[in-house]
Amino acid sequence: MGQWCPRNANPPPELDLAAVMRVLGDPVRLEIVRLLSDGQLRTSGQIAEHVDLPGSTCSYHLKQLVMAGITECWSEGTARYPVLRRKAIDERFPGLITAVLADYRPGQSIEQRESRADSA
Repeated sequence: MGQWCPRNANPPPELDLAAVMRVLGDPVRLEIVRLLSDGQLRTSGQIAEHVDLPGSTCSYHLKQLVMAGITECWSEGTARYPVLRRKAIDERFPGLITAVLADYRPGQSIEQRESRADSA
């Protein structure tokens, strides 16, 4: 397995409920967390492709997730991977990730989920 990115000399920040909820309140960041919940390593480029955003915009959202302590960076060789801090989040806020994933269907676009929610 990889290691924590050396460029992040500091450990991940303390998880704060208000910061976590603010960051997860954005549909794109929520989609990224849902995508990362399967534990599969993906580069930021692969994540950007999945959420259909330019790389620079996706990088901004990934930075917000790291700053809130929701994800951390792992590395293997020269590749960098954002990884969900599921264990830390589950320990600090039991049930939060389960709730976030409650209506998640992999392969369904953000628009499809929003349209389904609007019709409910």
